[in-house]
Amino acid sequence: MAPGRGTAQLFSAGSVPTALFPSTSPSDRDPPRPEVYPVPSALITGITGQDGQYLAEFLHSMDYDVYGMIKGQQNPRAEIIKTEMPYVELVSGDLQDLSSLIAVLEYTQPDEVYNLGAISFVALSFKQAELTANVTGLGVLRMLEAIKLVGGADNPIRFYQASSSEMFGKVRETPQNEETPFYPRSPYGTAKVFGHHTTVNYRESYGLYACSGILFNHESPRRGIEFVTRKVTNAVARIKLGLQHELVLGDLSPKRDWGYAGDYVKAMWAMLQQDEPQDFVIATGRTHSVETMVELAFKAAGIDDWRDYIRQDERFMRPAEVDLLVGDCSKAKEILGWEPEVDFEQLIAMMVENDMALESAKAGRQA
Repeated sequence: MAPGRGTAQLFSAGSVPTALFPSTSPSDRDPPRPEVYPVPSALITGITGQDGQYLAEFLHSMDYDVYGMIKGQQNPRAEIIKTEMPYVELVSGDLQDLSSLIAVLEYTQPDEVYNLGAISFVALSFKQAELTANVTGLGVLRMLEAIKLVGGADNPIRFYQASSSEMFGKVRETPQNEETPFYPRSPYGTAKVFGHHTTVNYRESYGLYACSGILFNHESPRRGIEFVTRKVTNAVARIKLGLQHELVLGDLSPKRDWGYAGDYVKAMWAMLQQDEPQDFVIATGRTHSVETMVELAFKAAGIDDWRDYIRQDERFMRPAEVDLLVGDCSKAKEILGWEPEVDFEQLIAMMVENDMALESAKAGRQA
């Protein structure tokens, strides 16, 4: 374990109740050494993203030691983690550098590794395909290789890979489950397929406890502004406040299975608590179009004539679109006992409310 970490005492020093140890002589009054329990530890890549933040909060609530891997100490988003989650110890590592991953694992000695780090913006992957393949695809292989090398025989490290519904792409069947063939439609999707199959290969070839969560779209107030859900809720908030006059989007017809990120990280953890590693689809089983999402966002802000504020622009159209994604999470419900708690309408309302507060505060500071 890392220095000063790894165990927690049942009773803290000097606080052992003397009544628990009745004595008749001075030597008998010395209590026995307190029992110790191992404190589980976890390493999260992609700690600054929405999933990394929600997962860190959840693991902390479960009394984990939490390490977050960032690329370089000058990461501009690292300050958020330091300020809002001081219990997370940040360590420097790079999914493009195997030696750095080995060093991170040797220092943190984690029980669990959650590989959430990726070039995760699908539209960007078309413009930076090689980088996406290197980080999102080969980064998985490097982390698994590092775990194999550091963990040794009877490897104790459990590995979670963040797979994606974008792997299904041009879907072969609806809804999609763990057995549905992949047909990715973006460099991001193809890189995720590589990472997914590599995880299976290391599990079967080297006996690693390695599993993938095939997560369908999941959002939150912490979602980056570049993603369509957050772009919409932020623009709606600004329109409501009179700070913006229109919302420019691409295709409104694609349908997605959207859930709440705070629910989905619990499923990640549950996967690593099973006796044997397996892959799971995590989804709500409900699908909504981008147009419906936009309408709900305006409704949450109290705006009925939402179409008056929408303008479509071909610049935001993907070269190859994924028209429909909807997941079948029956396996997760049966084996993990997992089900989503926040529905789609609640999720969009939550995001609009958060953006209203953020934009109001920002406007107040600028006034």
